[in-house]
Amino acid sequence: MSEVSELNVVHELLAGVPLPPMVRIRQRFPSPRVGDIGQAVEDGFAGAGSQIRWPAPGGEVAVVVGSRGIADIHRVARAVVAHLKARGYRPFVVPGMGSHGGATPEGQREVLESLGVTEAFVGAPIRSSMEVVQLGSLPNGLPVYMDKLAHAADGIVVINRIKPHTAFRGPYESGIVKMIAIGLGKQKGAESCHKLGFGHMAEHIVQVAEVALATGKILCGVAVIENAYDQVAEIHVLPADRILPDEPPLLLKAKSLMPRILADDIDVLVVDEIGKDISGDGMDPNITGRYATPYATGGPRVTRICVRRLTERTHGNANGLGVADTTTRQVFEAIDFLKTYPNALTSTVIEPVKLPMVLDNDRLAIQAAIKTANVLREEDVRLVHIRTTLRMDVIRVSASLLPELRERDDVDVLSEPEPWIFDETGALDTAAAWGAEEEGGHHG
Repeated sequence: MSEVSELNVVHELLAGVPLPPMVRIRQRFPSPRVGDIGQAVEDGFAGAGSQIRWPAPGGEVAVVVGSRGIADIHRVARAVVAHLKARGYRPFVVPGMGSHGGATPEGQREVLESLGVTEAFVGAPIRSSMEVVQLGSLPNGLPVYMDKLAHAADGIVVINRIKPHTAFRGPYESGIVKMIAIGLGKQKGAESCHKLGFGHMAEHIVQVAEVALATGKILCGVAVIENAYDQVAEIHVLPADRILPDEPPLLLKAKSLMPRILADDIDVLVVDEIGKDISGDGMDPNITGRYATPYATGGPRVTRICVRRLTERTHGNANGLGVADTTTRQVFEAIDFLKTYPNALTSTVIEPVKLPMVLDNDRLAIQAAIKTANVLREEDVRLVHIRTTLRMDVIRVSASLLPELRERDDVDVLSEPEPWIFDETGALDTAAAWGAEEEGGHHG
């Protein structure tokens, strides 16, 4: 059979699959928000007071910044740098992102700059290297590493967001402890922590962080908590000896502020974009309910996931695409496997880098997800359409979900049922889909 006729068979099998009318809704969540990032950072340092064991003024302090798309991370980093300068130190920024950025110094610097963390903006040089020093070993023999440049400094300040992890559960998930253990450990540290799999991660990151904290190099952690609208809700400065006791309650607070899809049973979830700047897994499993490991659970029950695009800021890193069921040729052609595979080789979790069914365009990818969702009447499919897992206020739902969502007092219906609109190539017209919300963003 020729390629053309095979292609036609796929088109024919999907041609009659109906796409349900969609309604824009607004989901409302609690939204505490920090108004002035610089002042919040200053307040955090003031609250930590004399508990931080500051080195003598004049020395160098490494400011560790990761690869996640944390709200206002560039402003947080700039405020930390400004505070250190005011104390008489010479701060510099170190990428703390394990194997991300293709596990190269240039790639990690590129990731920071794509997040707005540039030397010009934060007011400090960026020093990016994959070299590490070994601090010791865990009781089971796993080595503990730290970025060589940070270790050589007179002190280290670690910045990270605290939130639920995408692959394991424990009192410490994504946060300061994990940043110390994995981000600051560079590729070798991340590889060591992941060596025995995510079933041991909750204990390993604590043990590694204890070794790193025992060096006395780490001065404090600057912990960011976000609200459901991808905005900074709280900033806390944790002195080194308060990181372990104070992080677990902050994780519980972060979990309480997480957004979600306000429907539990979904046949098809269409995600416009995934990327490392959105989540370590491209799209946050805490939102999609689709995890790459058995060590984390939660979220909605979703039968099929369709991914339309990769973000520009992910630079071809398609980690997380493997848990989707259908995607587009445009996504496939945007994948940089040299930037994608280091994550799997370091974490030892291969599922996120597998390939879903690749269809020629958006229309076919969505229709394939609907066709394989095992719904008796395809026109009754329970379909949810989101832009990214960071933008959960305005989403689109099929009319079949309206009866239950209308009953909620935290949902506003914004439109009448509307058809899907595609151009002649089968690409979704996102301006038509999202209307004014496409331009208005998600910070409103």
